[in-house]
Amino acid sequence: MSTSTKAAPMTAEERKVIFASSLGTVFEWYDFYLYGSLAAVIAKQFFSGLDAGSAFIFALLAFAAGFIVRPFGALVFGRLGDLIGRKYTFLVTILLMGGATFIVGILPNYATIGVAAPVILIALRMLQGLALGGEYGGAATYVAEHAPHGKRGAYTAWIQTTATLGLFLSLLVILFTREFTGPDFDVWGWRVPFIASIALLAISVWIRLSMNESPAFKKMKEEGKLSKAPLSESFGQWKNLKIVILALFGLVAGQAVVWYTGQFYALFYLTQVLKVDAKTANLLIAASLVIGTPFFVVFGAWSDKIGRKVIIMSGLLLAIITYIPNTPVSVFNALTHFANPALEKAMATSPATITADVNECTFQFNPTGTAKFTSSCDIAKQVMASNSASYSTIPGPAGGTAVVKIGDTEITGYSAKGMAPADLKAKDAEFKKQIRDALNAAGYPAKADPSQINYVAVLLLLVYLVILVTMVYGPIAAMLVEMFPTRIRYTSMSLPYHIGNGWFGGLLPTISFALVAQNGNIYYGLWYPIIIAAMTLVIGTLFVKETKDVDIYARD
Repeated sequence: MSTSTKAAPMTAEERKVIFASSLGTVFEWYDFYLYGSLAAVIAKQFFSGLDAGSAFIFALLAFAAGFIVRPFGALVFGRLGDLIGRKYTFLVTILLMGGATFIVGILPNYATIGVAAPVILIALRMLQGLALGGEYGGAATYVAEHAPHGKRGAYTAWIQTTATLGLFLSLLVILFTREFTGPDFDVWGWRVPFIASIALLAISVWIRLSMNESPAFKKMKEEGKLSKAPLSESFGQWKNLKIVILALFGLVAGQAVVWYTGQFYALFYLTQVLKVDAKTANLLIAASLVIGTPFFVVFGAWSDKIGRKVIIMSGLLLAIITYIPNTPVSVFNALTHFANPALEKAMATSPATITADVNECTFQFNPTGTAKFTSSCDIAKQVMASNSASYSTIPGPAGGTAVVKIGDTEITGYSAKGMAPADLKAKDAEFKKQIRDALNAAGYPAKADPSQINYVAVLLLLVYLVILVTMVYGPIAAMLVEMFPTRIRYTSMSLPYHIGNGWFGGLLPTISFALVAQNGNIYYGLWYPIIIAAMTLVIGTLFVKETKDVDIYARD
């Protein structure tokens, strides 16, 4: 335990370190999150060979591809960071990230080059993921090693703002571009934010080149104490590996799902489920980020006083309680109530059901676009999901044809097996029209009515979701840094962070929407973050030790 005295005020050099690291990281997150913010447009551009529902899920999967490879980037760049230094390692990451983003902006779409378009797009997303796998650990470690004892939570919290600020910047640029290009935005205007990122890349490179190496790393290098094998030392020795495992399951996994639920899933929920127009949804999300982002620093600084663990675990507990659907405090039920009251009323007064042979119903997840859903149950579920209509499934007689009931109206489905293409096309159009007409008659809106949206209430709910994010995310960089010795810090903290945020968090939109498509209930996707957050709350509370008073150089 450290016995150092109260930290001195922030020096000019420390401010420069925080500003330079944070600004460069904001730009890198901007690059990464542009794709997520434009998922619906990218679905049309690069996955136009699929039906609308599958295209959006496929676009989310391509978005998630960047997250899937982040742990591998953590291994590659974490090792480099512990071997050659923090500065030049995350300089390389910004070059990879910026270059890949720019190429997405000039990449021909599916209509131009066919299947090569989504293949190249996914490859570029994976390159971005590799780069980001090295970025965060480098920035957090770099700032923490410049921070005086007693201020690491406050200092590293500025790095924690960068992901949200990057998302905010991407939303802002998209909004301005959408206004400027008008109806052409979905045709070519969406490319502008990607192409414009080259200017941010130039600024980021200049910033990174002007920075000095971490003093802790320089000291270890001069003393000949650098790790010769960061990977084997981090993950091949149980004393370090067990801390990595606890960091993942007792801290980061829960933090990740709260982060992605509060920002990305909330955005997709507004646009895809509640049918709020994209401009309004983006403005509301952007406003919530402006209001909520300062709380990263608030909770980071507060964690220097009362501890990291109590704040993170409290955030997880609040998230679990308020995510649970159909309770008086359910935040997503409230979003439905205030953003699309007509949908809420329709679900209450004219509930929808699908009666079908459950053996005919398959999992509604088609990541490759090759699966053909031909049973009457699958077709009915697809059409209902594409209309964002919540329904329950009732087991029907074996071999029976699915029947959709919306209020008092029943529509008999059909099986596509053995049907001629022309007949299938006609039947598909007829069935979709019957469903849409029945939904209209029952009061299910095709889109949210702007005059019925309670903008203040929706904004407050979104701000609450962002504050939950700041509680679990604000103190976590300091805590991860404090869990590992300097010689392997970059490597050790990067892997659990990026497995948690890349896999548990990054896959959340894809998994949650697939669960909704399968189950039929619009709130069913929330059970994924609830279960993961609950697991982390239990493990973190029982097994993770508080770190705020740890001397991060004691084990060097």
